[in-house]
Amino acid sequence: MSKRSEESGEESAVRERILEAAFAAFMKNGYAESSTLEIATRAHVSKRELYALVGNKQEMLIACISERAKRLEVPADLPVLPDRKALAQVLAAVGAKLVREISDPTVIAVFRLAIAEVVQAPEVARALNSIGRETSRAALRKIMAEAQVSGLLTGRPAELAEQFAGLLWRDLMVSLLLGVAERPSPRAIAERARGATAAFLQLHPPD
Repeated sequence: MSKRSEESGEESAVRERILEAAFAAFMKNGYAESSTLEIATRAHVSKRELYALVGNKQEMLIACISERAKRLEVPADLPVLPDRKALAQVLAAVGAKLVREISDPTVIAVFRLAIAEVVQAPEVARALNSIGRETSRAALRKIMAEAQVSGLLTGRPAELAEQFAGLLWRDLMVSLLLGVAERPSPRAIAERARGATAAFLQLHPPD
């Protein structure tokens, strides 16, 4: 068991190294121009080992995005929302988490990569949308659905989630992508999330 565990740990470390090498190559050359040979060379592994542990280039891209997207998930044991005060606390906390994680320079770099490669490699944008963006949307939909079950909100969870996201981000994402704004400080992120929560709840007063 110990030997098996040790081998599993080694494979995990090598896999992480491959994904880091793949991401570095994508950022330097673009997705379309990065080769599996270059990624294997950067990771100090053979191409055979690269394919065995991660897969082809598209699977590497998906793995890179999926690993980051895990940080955007809402805990499976989301507490019951007894009142609007609890809803406000959860929305503010999750909103701050989304802005904090997505405004990370590494994540912004992936969005820029997807935009730059939209013609040559549209699979980058598709993967980012279906895995990365969908994870954050699903997190908000889950909260809205719970609030609806508790009688705290009315409306379709997907539309409520989209509305809250709009209030949360405003034009920040575009500004970050253009490089005309810096990543907000932790304090600014918390204030943004609280402001979005207050504005959202004002739009949806209690019955």
